[in-house]
Amino acid sequence: MNRLYIFPQKYLLISVPLTLIFGFAFGLMMDTRVLQPTILIATIIMIYATMIGFNLKELTTLKGSKVLGFSMLINFLIVPLVAYLLGRTLLHSYPVMFAGLALSALLPTSGMTISWTALQKGNVPAAVKLTVFGLVLGSLLTPWYLLMMVGQYVEVDILGTFRTILMVVFVPMILGHITFKLILKKYSLPEFQKKVKPAFAPLSIWAMLYVVFVSVSMRAEMIVNNLHLLLIAAIVLLLFYVINFVISTLVAVRFFNRSDGIALVNGTVLRNLSIAIGLAATAFGAEAALLVTIAFIVQQQGIAYYGKLASKRWFRDSETSRLVEKK
Repeated sequence: MNRLYIFPQKYLLISVPLTLIFGFAFGLMMDTRVLQPTILIATIIMIYATMIGFNLKELTTLKGSKVLGFSMLINFLIVPLVAYLLGRTLLHSYPVMFAGLALSALLPTSGMTISWTALQKGNVPAAVKLTVFGLVLGSLLTPWYLLMMVGQYVEVDILGTFRTILMVVFVPMILGHITFKLILKKYSLPEFQKKVKPAFAPLSIWAMLYVVFVSVSMRAEMIVNNLHLLLIAAIVLLLFYVINFVISTLVAVRFFNRSDGIALVNGTVLRNLSIAIGLAATAFGAEAALLVTIAFIVQQQGIAYYGKLASKRWFRDSETSRLVEKK
């Protein structure tokens, strides 16, 4: 059982694509939309596992303000500009898909930002701040950005965004803090850091894979019914994410240490596609929702490969660096 439990963490580059494939195949056989409410529960579990041992006081400090400032600049100036240029050049004949790309670009950060930052041993407090500020500012600016980019004003449920922040960030944070206090009644802090905390990491990954499975399976039929648009969407999104990964990485390596750099990349490249797909489907239609769905697949696979590559190259931790130096 323990081998099965740690399998996704040990073989992450295999686990993510297998989950995508299985979710897609399962979604073609069965209607999994009934599972949609469970995504919120899985997201809470995903963040909860990373929040156990998290120091709440770090959220009230000015530490991480530089990361926050750079992330806001990238999220609300550079990323929308990249999406606009790609949309105007490659999607000029597909205005509805361009709207889906715009929505993907304008809503930064999600629970995945915190989870991936913790998984890559980055600055989790900074990731939490980026998630909260990114979602709040994104919900306020997105309607006006959409009006400028695609010529249509789309109202965003700001109150709903605040509820999302409460449920996927603050509730897991409080539960994690309570769990941490209870654990310290039985274990010392060094014992917790060495024995207990590592045991929660696979739980976060299992929850993340469940979110991926349900999200993809719910939209498998939509993908199959729009195969003629699949290639176009895939090309545009691959360019979108590659450009954003390159820009964020260059800024992170140039201006930040390893921990803050990881938080910056995850807080600027990862988009809140769960909100984006809801807006895309209701405001623009199936083609826009299709593009956001493909973005979800590209984003999950992309961050998995990026994290592995970055940990060996520009975001090496101290243990990896020592091994490289020995070689």
